[in-house]
Amino acid sequence: MSLKKKHGLGSETAVGVETPEQARAAAPAEGSNPDNAAPVRTLWGDAWKRLKRNKLAIVAVVWIAFIVLVAVTADLWVPQTLGGPTEQLYDVRMPMSAQHPFGTDQIGRDVLSRVIYGARISLAVGLLATAISTIIGLVMGALAAYYGGIWDTIIMRLADIFLAFPYTLFVIVMLAVIGSGIQNVFFAIGVLGWPSIARVFRSAILSVKSNDYVDAARAMGASDFRIITRHIFPNSVASIVVYATMNIGGAILTEAALSFLGMGVTPPNPSWGILIQDGQKFLATQPWLMIMPGLAILSTVLAFTLLGDGLRDALDVKMKDA
Repeated sequence: MSLKKKHGLGSETAVGVETPEQARAAAPAEGSNPDNAAPVRTLWGDAWKRLKRNKLAIVAVVWIAFIVLVAVTADLWVPQTLGGPTEQLYDVRMPMSAQHPFGTDQIGRDVLSRVIYGARISLAVGLLATAISTIIGLVMGALAAYYGGIWDTIIMRLADIFLAFPYTLFVIVMLAVIGSGIQNVFFAIGVLGWPSIARVFRSAILSVKSNDYVDAARAMGASDFRIITRHIFPNSVASIVVYATMNIGGAILTEAALSFLGMGVTPPNPSWGILIQDGQKFLATQPWLMIMPGLAILSTVLAFTLLGDGLRDALDVKMKDA
């Protein structure tokens, strides 16, 4: 008996045997997803898409990148075109011109050259001091939130003591004890800035540590270090990124205030605070000596603030794509 008659088929094709035409029809199209799965979406990928739609944040990123590029490459072109930041090459207090876009100061140094080299100091203080305070704050906040109890009480009361003193005054007192200088400025601003970051991180951890995946990891025998670093920290870091970005601007302002008061960078090295201090005596007659470094501080701090606002909105998982 033939297969057609045995199985009652309407064609000569045997059961379970696939023709080439059927195989091609069943095969997925080239470039298609065989499982029809949606593209993988991550927090940082979605955040970047939302950040790109924030025009002010993008302008801030461009301005920060420009300032960093100019400061990093200053040695390659500033001394050849404007003169070194400590070289007295020109007439004193020359007005703004094509040769000297920001004019010259009271002893014949190009102000633009000093502003550019001052950006190095301000950016270094902002980034390094914020990194120090962020690391200390993350450790203290994690200990307080994850272990709770006596750890939480001790760390939070210590943070309250630090926050009870005016921040700038506290930094001045610390510099009076350990001495002035740029290295001590890094240390003082970084060490005294941890309490606010610890509080933010503590709150973020408390909202995450009670989730089911943390309980599951603990039930599977994961160590405390692994739970904190692999499960809690990645889900709490978004708020810290935002807060640290905004703190960079605050550190730049603090360094400028300390240099203005004579407790930061040591002259004749340039700093935006020192430039404002030098120019205040000539505000009525040569205002560019004070206005130009002031605009540099204003624009840079504003850029970090706008970037922080943009990151806050971009990292908010509750926001929906437009």
